[in-house]
Amino acid sequence: MQRELWEKCVEFHGHSCPGLAYGFQAVRLFAEHWGLKRARDEELVCITENDACGVDAIQFLLGCTFGKGNLIYRPRGKHAYSFFQEQEKEGLRLVLKRRELEGEREEKIKAILNEDPRELFLLKRPNFSCPGRALIFNTIECENCGEGTAEPFIRLQEEKKLCLDCLAN
Repeated sequence: MQRELWEKCVEFHGHSCPGLAYGFQAVRLFAEHWGLKRARDEELVCITENDACGVDAIQFLLGCTFGKGNLIYRPRGKHAYSFFQEQEKEGLRLVLKRRELEGEREEKIKAILNEDPRELFLLKRPNFSCPGRALIFNTIECENCGEGTAEPFIRLQEEKKLCLDCLAN
């Protein structure tokens, strides 16, 4: 079962790599606590602190996506993933332990996948709460380029509504 899920994960991501293996193992550890359930909507939220390969494993296996609003990028440069479920009062934060792996790429991947996920990650409580449901914003037309832009990304400059790209120029 694990091998089949890994192969499907690799197919989704496009290649096999250590980063994807870490994400795969993060999902395994998450599943030990809350079960492996694919999110249909926002009943499960993942806040990722990186935009690396491991996030693809979370998207594929747990159904957390930017489009549904249940995958949130919190740029901190850490291999850390915080999960929140509607029925749980507290979240679960997984932080990758720092370690050096020996060998070639395939050997590293194999070592990661064969490791007990509890040895790879620290289990913590997030020091932030889960945001509310995803917001849907009005689209405003930029008065310079004419492109539709989500309202929070429009700025007023000399009484003109400008998107961030036009504001910078």
